[in-house]
Amino acid sequence: MKLKPVALALALSGISLHAVAANDEHTYANLDEVVSTHLYLDLDVDFDDKQLEGFVEHTLDWQDANARTLVLDTRDLEIDRVIYQGKSGKWREAKFDLAPRDDVKGAKLTIKFNQQAPKVRIYYNSLPQASGLQWLTPEQTASKTQPFMYSQSQAIHARSWIPVQDTPAMRVTYNARIETPKNVRAVMSADNTGAFIKDGDYFFDMPQAIPPYLIAIGAGNLEYKEMSHQTAIFAEPQILDASVAEFNDTQAMIDKTNAMYGEYAWGRYDLLMLPPSFPFGGMENPRLSFITPTVVAGDKSLVNLIAHELAHSWSGNLVTNATWEDLWLNEGFTSYVENRIMEEVFGRDRAVMEQSLDAAGLRAQLKTIDAPDTRLNLKLNGRDPDDAFSSVPYTKGQLFLIYLEEKYGRDVFDEFVKGYFKEYSFKSLTTAQFVTYLQANLIDKHPGVVSMDKVNEWIFEPGLPADAPNPTSDAFEKVDTLTATWLKGDITAAELPTANWTVHEWLHFINNLPRDLGNDKMVELDTQFNLTASTNKEVAFAWFMLGVGNGYDAIYPALDKHLTGIGRRKLIVPLYKSLITNGKRDWAYEVYQGARAGYHPLAQGTIDALFN
Repeated sequence: MKLKPVALALALSGISLHAVAANDEHTYANLDEVVSTHLYLDLDVDFDDKQLEGFVEHTLDWQDANARTLVLDTRDLEIDRVIYQGKSGKWREAKFDLAPRDDVKGAKLTIKFNQQAPKVRIYYNSLPQASGLQWLTPEQTASKTQPFMYSQSQAIHARSWIPVQDTPAMRVTYNARIETPKNVRAVMSADNTGAFIKDGDYFFDMPQAIPPYLIAIGAGNLEYKEMSHQTAIFAEPQILDASVAEFNDTQAMIDKTNAMYGEYAWGRYDLLMLPPSFPFGGMENPRLSFITPTVVAGDKSLVNLIAHELAHSWSGNLVTNATWEDLWLNEGFTSYVENRIMEEVFGRDRAVMEQSLDAAGLRAQLKTIDAPDTRLNLKLNGRDPDDAFSSVPYTKGQLFLIYLEEKYGRDVFDEFVKGYFKEYSFKSLTTAQFVTYLQANLIDKHPGVVSMDKVNEWIFEPGLPADAPNPTSDAFEKVDTLTATWLKGDITAAELPTANWTVHEWLHFINNLPRDLGNDKMVELDTQFNLTASTNKEVAFAWFMLGVGNGYDAIYPALDKHLTGIGRRKLIVPLYKSLITNGKRDWAYEVYQGARAGYHPLAQGTIDALFN
């Protein structure tokens, strides 16, 4: 088989095609010596002890003829024993050492062999505090009948439930056997046909190589309903039908993206609706995106989140950042593709409104972030990748790609993006590799349009370039005019023509109101539009942020329910920050003490730090 240039270079360098040479400071893995190419997981889901127990078997591809050591990442795992398969096929005990726990990277697991083993098996169990797992009691679920467990492996949390080379610089296929109580259904980021029959014994296969952060598992009182020949939803019965109605445009999204960027490579695209405690909007686990119920608004107003997770099937899952300092390669491209999907399915006006909202949010956040962290190619300097999470890789990355599209024209830029996805499909790459590809395949092919100095400014310099796109919406301009008229007192809230406003117009209106609006104006808006009781979680969040900043006490009973009822970090962390800043620390802390047990460990860690 003839290798493509990138694959040929990797082969000649001695690096497995399952891994790319990258300086990932967040892993202990010795990829230059040995690469794990396939995993077999055999795990029991123990809800009583809140642990996964069993073994993982690694198939090994040795890169160095003299190497006899495998180094894996772990965090809060108990290692029982390690055995390896000799060349004769017999299994033998292996010596291993589990180093002390590092606060960020976890504990280094070193396994030593007498010979280069083709396979190694680690028997282990996770602990209840595993950062990548959340265990919910039946009372914390929608159905109230069965417990629920789910994983969140990004960025470096796969190591908290699997001993693994936990870096996006490598890719691995996997099979799994998962045992649960008989009335609990398990699902994974894999072929889920083995989960259609609920019997407590489930088999999964992921034939495409993925980075470890995309290995995912969920288990609970899950039912299944198809939306199309290629899409379905797993959810608790109470939210299943509403989710199907909300997201039944998913097939149209797939079809439009296929036409723009090449065929969807993963077979099925299903959704798992998680409990409200899920700390993110969604997680792009291949074949089975994990989704927060906070986007089930009843009017499809928040389905851009589905477009985002689907877009990851090309940017992120198919073409992956090699380190977490290159996260913008995943999220910037995904945000760009997401918006293109929304334009194709829902029209240009909606797509531009979403661009404008995101750009306004980015510009506001840039004022609160240290300048070095506003670069696309981030320097983490040993920090946990979760600590540097912001809208920069998402929206600044998206604006960079919009900038290139505007400069070269959509037809030229679409061909570049499509070629990029094809060239690096099922590979990981660094920012430096992307810049080389960009120069060769866009900048040099069309000289005199964009300079490499401008490219470097976007990627390596802080903030936004002076000529960065600033998306504006005609609809928002009309909202701004009406807002100014109302603020001057020339019209009442009842005279605002809001009957046909979209959620995006409402968000723009609320987000741009003064933080010193005054109680009378807040009461007028709330009386007219009942915003404190909004069932749209995004609108409610925007209103609560405005209310906290304006000292509007009427929001607090509903705000208590909001903070207690959901765990999505985007919709709770800024509220806790604002409450602390605006003199409501004691109230916020009391609410948090009641809500904390229902939050995911990632959310707990973030909010603990706020109060500490």
